[in-house]
Amino acid sequence: MQRYLQIISFSNLQIEMALTKEQIAERIARELRDGYYVNLGIGIPTLVANYIPEGMDVVLQSENGLLGMGPFPFEGEEDPDLINAGKQTITTVPGSVFFDSAMSFGMIRAGKVDLTVLGAMEVSENGDIANWKIPGKMVKGMGGAMDLVASAKNIIVAMMHTNPKGESKLLPQCTLPITGVRCVKKIVSDLAVLDITPQGFKLLERAPGVSVDEIRAKTAGKLIIEGDVPEIAF
Repeated sequence: MQRYLQIISFSNLQIEMALTKEQIAERIARELRDGYYVNLGIGIPTLVANYIPEGMDVVLQSENGLLGMGPFPFEGEEDPDLINAGKQTITTVPGSVFFDSAMSFGMIRAGKVDLTVLGAMEVSENGDIANWKIPGKMVKGMGGAMDLVASAKNIIVAMMHTNPKGESKLLPQCTLPITGVRCVKKIVSDLAVLDITPQGFKLLERAPGVSVDEIRAKTAGKLIIEGDVPEIAF
């Protein structure tokens, strides 16, 4: 009987699966619109380039001086001289343009970027984001995030819902150094899709098999739940 219960428990763990990084990126790609100029931050956001709907005209911009970034190259086809701002090898699409970082940041600061997708260490219920520094630890640093959060028309965050200790990263207030204030519009985590509203985090969708109760338990900030919350379909 004990062995049988262990199997059932393991089976339940398999059913209640959080989203993979690729699935987070795929879900975010549904927020793209034809004609958008988009900047993808390092980490999970870069994967969004692999899920742009076929036939949709989306131009990806990189802070290091590229307009027209394509998906990641296949193994063996990498060009070490062709990288994004996170130093990952990339591809280009027909019509791509190269320029210096001064022009690139000029585009960002002029408000030419329609959507920015960023990773985050913490997001507060009022839309503040902390994603550039953990005191006492080595991280990649600010990059273009400060300019992007101040200038982009729309900001979506791709992130894990909790840290490695199981503590919520969706908080009443950020505890880490702030990158931008009241700038995040939407979060796609491994557990859920949430909007940032004046009242707090509004739960829109949940990962397949993940319960509303689990999301509530792992969200430290104020969580708004209205009616039945559908699962994300893939």
